[in-house]
Amino acid sequence: MNLPADHIRLLFGLKLRQLRIDKGLSVSELAQQSGLSISYVTEIEKGRKYPKADKISALANAMQVDYDSLVSLKLSKKLEPISDFLRSKFLTEIPLELFGIDPSDLLELLVEAPAKVSAMLRTFMDIALTYNMSVERLYLTMLRSYQEMYDNYFPDIEADADRFLGEFAGQGQPVSESLLINLLKSRYDVHIESFDPLTQPELTALRSVYRPQKKTLHLNAGLRPEQRSFILAREVGFQFMGLKNRPYTYSWVEADSFEQILNNYRASYFAGAILIRRDVLVAKLTDLFSRTTWSNDALLDVITGFGSTPERFFYRLSNVLPSHFGIDQLFFYRFNHTAGQTTFQLTKEMHLSRQQGPRGMVDEHYCRRWIALTSLQELQFLQQNKGFDGMLCRAQLSEYADSGQQYLIISVAHPFQAATQQNMSVSMCFAVNDALKSKMAFLNNPDNDIPYRVVNEACERCGIFDCRERVAAPTVLQKKRQFASMKQAMEKLT
Repeated sequence: MNLPADHIRLLFGLKLRQLRIDKGLSVSELAQQSGLSISYVTEIEKGRKYPKADKISALANAMQVDYDSLVSLKLSKKLEPISDFLRSKFLTEIPLELFGIDPSDLLELLVEAPAKVSAMLRTFMDIALTYNMSVERLYLTMLRSYQEMYDNYFPDIEADADRFLGEFAGQGQPVSESLLINLLKSRYDVHIESFDPLTQPELTALRSVYRPQKKTLHLNAGLRPEQRSFILAREVGFQFMGLKNRPYTYSWVEADSFEQILNNYRASYFAGAILIRRDVLVAKLTDLFSRTTWSNDALLDVITGFGSTPERFFYRLSNVLPSHFGIDQLFFYRFNHTAGQTTFQLTKEMHLSRQQGPRGMVDEHYCRRWIALTSLQELQFLQQNKGFDGMLCRAQLSEYADSGQQYLIISVAHPFQAATQQNMSVSMCFAVNDALKSKMAFLNNPDNDIPYRVVNEACERCGIFDCRERVAAPTVLQKKRQFASMKQAMEKLT
């Protein structure tokens, strides 16, 4: 693998510095013995300069090592993680500027404390290997952090969406499927074809495949209208914004670089922005929030009025609520559930509020009092006993038993894959505070028609011992209490 010149300079400088320290030499001593200036040796060690052959020979002689071993890019075992890090795609493919990181500052950190940074990098790599983290999963985790940093609102993409709407859907007109198809065919020369998942079962999990060689967008014939509109709008986003480096499948994504993941997100954001117009959404939310009582059906009417899936609608909410309503203490998550099973899979999450929620729990049983889970159980019952095949919206004021923090949770459960009897719930969660109450009038009404319930994070952490919904012992809580008792006993020893 060919390394950039600045990485080669850095590797040489790190190696020179480590050899000098191993030999017990100061910078001034190495400079004196090699006939070089102190400032020049310092610049080499910091990766700012790469010496010519005669100066490399002088340095090698001063430290009594051979020339070839000094110029070799192989580092000592102590610094190997840094070498692996520089050889990885991280510095060359991750746009660190997006996260407010200057690449030169990162390289400076590697120089200033190489052994400590090396240990940190090795730890991160071991964690990734332990949890079998794929490259795509790492990229998606970084993307989620990027979204959370900016409250999931990006004015440049909003401006692109406004420009598109002004050009092709003026006077507040909705973006129709026929408009999207016409634009893809006539303006971007994209052919649209369908594939049947019944005759090509290997493609069942895919909603679309784009073949760039023939500029053909293949759509799954089993898509619902709202899914098809989103994929068409997403493809228009790639074309309209000129995003060339992109994944070619949806919703399963295989990525060669972080740029592909980022561009996939940008096109998806664009699609949500043109299908759920910001000005129309703000007006509808203003009306919904001004009511003195909550209505589940009213929210479902708004979602269906946009021709959107609940997930896409909630994602669009996460764009608009912080920027236009000042509501930024919120988080979103999605659960999947197969009828008849007792387990629930958390399949997506995004936190604009770094507080409660499912973040950070591994192999634990989420609280069965969460409305995200009880709505799935209710949907299963209605499907099996009432022949219900629609969406179910439920709201709940949840107070966490340990922290006392209250959240308004709005959850929509709906069929996901009928063939496998799999359902999905998506939830938007708001921290209840004075700011939220000033925006949502119904929260100030004691008779707001929203059930209240005490919840916790997971059964393993929960001290509500008379909970009828408990499905696992409070093992994490018990260990925590045992440790606290042990510390108290230790303090009493004389």
